[in-house]
Formats: sequence, structure tokens, C-alpha cells
Amino acid sequence: MSEATQAEIRHIYDQWHDSVQRRDLNALMTLYADDAVLESPLILATWADRQSGILTGKAAIRAFFDAGLRAPPNDLGRWYRTGTFFCNGQQLTWEYPRHTPEGDQVDLVEMMDIAGGLIVHHRVYWGWVGFRSLRVAFANEHA
Repeated sequence: MSEATQAEIRHIYDQWHDSVQRRDLNALMTLYADDAVLESPLILATWADRQSGILTGKAAIRAFFDAGLRAPPNDLGRWYRTGTFFCNGQQLTWEYPRHTPEGDQVDLVEMMDIAGGLIVHHRVYWGWVGFRSLRVAFANEHA
């Protein structure tokens, strides 16, 4: 994997967050490679019939984000972050911390492998507040 430039990393860091906040699916999808991979437990909560939290390919990732961006916002989805991110030219990571100035939010860590200025592998790690909300989603789906 070739190293991304600082400008490419910064672009993905800024635009991914901005696209999600504005619920702009088209802008979000311009950040992903055609054969990108997305891993998240939210995939299992979104589609109960799936056996894996892994999606491969831009079309599958688009369908996932489309479903999520159409859902009404909730109090735990504040999208607050501190502005701190880490990168090494191949990976980009940042946190959506549990504690925010307006109260708790779903706590996530975004980890992305970057190549050619695009996200090629995106992993989302959930903290305990996020896990609790996923547990509720799974319970409601199986009730």
C-alpha cells in the first residue's frame, strides 16, 4: 500500500465527518475505493439476516450508509470529536468520545486504511455506550 499524502489524509478526515453530519451519501461515497471493505457491528444491527459485520465493495457500503443516513437522528449520535487524529501515511484513526460538552454520545473509534487518496478498509470499534445501544437494537429486532 502506498503512503497517502498529508493532504489526502486531511481531506478524508474532514470530508468523512462533514458528509456524515450533512447526511450527504454521494459526498461520503466519493471517499471510498470501488473494492473497499467496511467492518462494523452496526452492519449486524442494520440487517439481522447477515452473519458477518463485513461489507465488501462500494455498492454494499453505499446501501449500508444509505440506510443509516435515512434513520432519524438521536441524542447519542452527536458526532462530536476533539479534532485530534492520527495517521502514518497508510492508516487514519480518530475517536468520537463518549463524553461531549452536551452529554454522552455513542463512543466510536474510526480506523481507515488509505491508498490512492481513498478509503480501502474501514473498521469501526464501539465503546460501552455504543455497545449498549447495539444491544437494545438487537433486542428490539428479535422481540
